[in-house]
Amino acid sequence: MSDATALTADRILDTAEEVLRRYGPAKATVLDVARALGVSHGSVYRHFASKTALRDAVAERWLARVSTPLIEVATGPGPAPRRLRRWLAELSGTKRRMAREDPELFDNFHQLATLSEGAVATHLEVLAGQLSLIVADGVTAGEFAVPDPAVAGRALLQATARFHHPAHRADWNEPGLDDDMEAVVALLIDGLRTRPAT
Repeated sequence: MSDATALTADRILDTAEEVLRRYGPAKATVLDVARALGVSHGSVYRHFASKTALRDAVAERWLARVSTPLIEVATGPGPAPRRLRRWLAELSGTKRRMAREDPELFDNFHQLATLSEGAVATHLEVLAGQLSLIVADGVTAGEFAVPDPAVAGRALLQATARFHHPAHRADWNEPGLDDDMEAVVALLIDGLRTRPAT
């Protein structure tokens, strides 16, 4: 066995991803990860207290690969409607590209994320929060007229789920999907611009 002192959480997570790719979430074990690293499973447990903790950390890291680049769009310059369109297009494009380029890994991570309810809930909060930032900027600039940007952010995420949620992956190769998305986003932006009845 190799020296466990050089073992880091990132190295464990890198290896765990490879083990998940090889065995799938249902069959992969901490022992498999430890063997691949050449250390005892106790060394892995020093960094992650349980298989669930390791699984959740892998899921969180994978989901962060989706959400982290989007913060630049959410907080970047430009009119809120244009940023909103770009943010939704990038979220959809990232998920679709991941599914197309490595479908087996995408399926494995989707299963893993489904098992990690806390990681998914946090991910959805992050995404909705980014959308809320865009909406709040639009309200401040007079581009949008909604009473609660946080509620609007969550609603936008839910309303566009067909274009980015893995449960709808079967739809992602349909002809006309991009046109459908543009129509939905245009409708949503029009709704954000409408002043509520008094």
